[in-house]
Amino acid sequence: MKMAHLTLVQYLQEVSGALSTEDGDHLAELVSYRHPHIQNPRLQLEDAESKCRKWIDQPFDEVVTAHLRLLWAAANNNYAEAYTCQAAALQSFLKLFQALKETNWPLPVMYTLILDLRTFAKWADKQQAHTKSGKPDEKLEKAADLLMNCFRACVADTRASFEVTKRWGTLPIVNNLFKIYFQINKVQLCKPLFRAIQASNLKDNFKVSHLVTYKYYLGRKALFDGSNKEATENLRFAFERCHRDNKRNKRLVLIFLVPVMMLQGRLPRPEVLQKYSLVQFMDIVTAVRQGNLLLLNSALAKHQEFFIRMGVYLILEKLKIIIYRNLFKKVYTILNTHQIPIASLLAALRMMQLDGVDPDETQCIVANLVDKGYIRGYISFQHQKLVVSKKDPFPNISTLLAANA
Repeated sequence: MKMAHLTLVQYLQEVSGALSTEDGDHLAELVSYRHPHIQNPRLQLEDAESKCRKWIDQPFDEVVTAHLRLLWAAANNNYAEAYTCQAAALQSFLKLFQALKETNWPLPVMYTLILDLRTFAKWADKQQAHTKSGKPDEKLEKAADLLMNCFRACVADTRASFEVTKRWGTLPIVNNLFKIYFQINKVQLCKPLFRAIQASNLKDNFKVSHLVTYKYYLGRKALFDGSNKEATENLRFAFERCHRDNKRNKRLVLIFLVPVMMLQGRLPRPEVLQKYSLVQFMDIVTAVRQGNLLLLNSALAKHQEFFIRMGVYLILEKLKIIIYRNLFKKVYTILNTHQIPIASLLAALRMMQLDGVDPDETQCIVANLVDKGYIRGYISFQHQKLVVSKKDPFPNISTLLAANA
């Protein structure tokens, strides 16, 4: 049956049927904002309470009533009201969820409701910021409180067997909570949540999964804060502890681990990038290794959309300082002298098609490299030369950073 053309009664019959057969997956679709039925104008209803009560038992009739009103609010671009409806739907769902014993069939419904809750909270906050009404991230913070209620409901199910326990639901809940805390720049709130996880009766395999997620978000936060050592430690932990069969999550961790490792002079092997379908980084790695600024700029432009979407574009641009170092090392190797003319370094930069670069800018780049310790030497302004140390003038970056840590 095509959901986009259902009458209201047909839709309610679908919901009632999914409830009676305990079909959690289909029921989740019927209350999801990512399902075709949301485009059906006959289901975008400001008030459908009486009709929902006629076809659907309590308390799920309240969930459906709220969902249909959400469709009406979203169709009218009222995301604050849509969020309110989604919050009401989740709260009503929890009444049913907590009342059920020795079963977890509604978990797909909960997954859908919490995901849409976070989505509408984000949209509502964005709309309120545009109209300058409400507090920043107000809806996301309220959404986090509701998700904590879901977490407690799942953790409290200690008597059910492993196969049917509601504790399976803690995994997506915690993941969404971490995403909210990261988005509103309150990653510190992850710590009390993780302490609650550790103090719970969850089995060790649940706790490991939560710990991996926790470390992943801590690593991302540290990376964006410029704390590369902390970022590396957390992201490496997340990658190594992530289940080996979960290739998608391992790839997600690598998207942030690869840039931070490269900033420390550690380049990933090509076979690793191929294994996890991260060919976007192939030319980046080659550019760093070769000191090829032209290739870096080309790779950043080619995969700009991907890098921006993942939030690593500006981080990858920081690799330019390492590329300058490797480029100048090539000049040093070719000239085979510890007194390198600034003009030779300028020529190398112009080969990389740097528009408008001049001797003064070249000296600034060199001075920055010397200041960071990437080059051991000094600039002789009188002779317009870079004078490098006769012993290890271009120290290994990873060794240098480790010594300064």
